[in-house]
Amino acid sequence: MPAKKAASKKRKKTTTSRKKVAAKKTTTKKKVAKRKAVSKKKAPARKKASKKKVARKKVTRKKVTRKKAASKKKVAKKASRKKVAKKKAVSKKKVAKKKAVSRKKVAKKKAVSKKKVAKKKAVSKKKVAKKKVARKAVSKKRPAAKKKVPTRKPSARKVPARRTKPRGNVLSGPIHGIAPYKPARGEEYMCDKQLKHFRKILSAWKRELMNEVDRTVHHMQDEAANFPDPNDRATQESEFGLELRTRDRERKLLRKIDSALARIDEGDYGFCDETGEEIGLKRLEARPVATLCLEAQERRELAERQFRDRDDRYR
Repeated sequence: MPAKKAASKKRKKTTTSRKKVAAKKTTTKKKVAKRKAVSKKKAPARKKASKKKVARKKVTRKKVTRKKAASKKKVAKKASRKKVAKKKAVSKKKVAKKKAVSRKKVAKKKAVSKKKVAKKKAVSKKKVAKKKVARKAVSKKRPAAKKKVPTRKPSARKVPARRTKPRGNVLSGPIHGIAPYKPARGEEYMCDKQLKHFRKILSAWKRELMNEVDRTVHHMQDEAANFPDPNDRATQESEFGLELRTRDRERKLLRKIDSALARIDEGDYGFCDETGEEIGLKRLEARPVATLCLEAQERRELAERQFRDRDDRYR
């Protein structure tokens, strides 16, 4: 019985030992498998890290090459700038040298010309001195003649040369297309012929002014355009303003012409409004709308100058 118990104990020990060995083997196999899996996982990570390192190295190389190229370009630019600066300095030096040479040449030419002029003057002075000496010698040899007393001749006054062409009279030409009136001897002042002559002048003058008014109206209608350029608009407005101003003056003149025609019809034309004296044919030829004689007009102008600020009539 005790032998059987010992054998069973041994069997139990062997089985437990076998189980332990089997368990150890399984654990070792599991550890080996885990190590292999870990190593497999680490391998691609290492490969990726190595690839990243290679890529970084390539990027750094590219950057280095770019920096080198940029530095080379900068060096080339600096060299070109230095060359340009040297060329400019050389050209400036050449220009300065040329200017200095030209100035020296001009100074030399001036000095040479001055020397020549001085030599010519010296030669001329010597010749003049020789001539004076010769004249003195001749005068010493000749006997002294009696001095003649010069008789003064009456100096004739210079008469200004008369003009060959006579000055044209202002009133000799036609006035508004009508020849000036030539009165006969003993003709009465402001007779029918004279009134007819002045009526013709005034009507022709009025016709000219009315034609000018029509012309300006048509001109302003035709050329009234809105220019895009402000300068063109300004010139157009200034032209129109000048024309309207002249037409305004002519409008006042038309009133005077109408009043002169009315005076011809009444029989008061040609006589002064203040004194009642005759105005004169020449004054009427020059100013057909005149209402005052020369003396009255002079008095009116003096009063205008003196009392311009006092009386409203003379404004």
